[in-house]
Amino acid sequence: MKEFNYIGLKCPIPVLKAYKEIKKNPKENDFKFICNDPSAKKDFQDLCKNTGFKLSKTLKEKDNIIIF
Repeated sequence: MKEFNYIGLKCPIPVLKAYKEIKKNPKENDFKFICNDPSAKKDFQDLCKNTGFKLSKTLKEKDNIIIF
């Protein structure tokens, strides 16, 4: 699983960087994106809806950390 830390980045940068990594690694099936932007949840949901990717899990942790 590839893991990417986008803490401190604001909308829409985390989802744009995530999309770039997904496209760059088409054979990879599992990604872990870590963010703290409150709008990232909707951004990642929209990304999956519009591209056909599957968002398998969303975890909210302390200090507003969200893991996709």
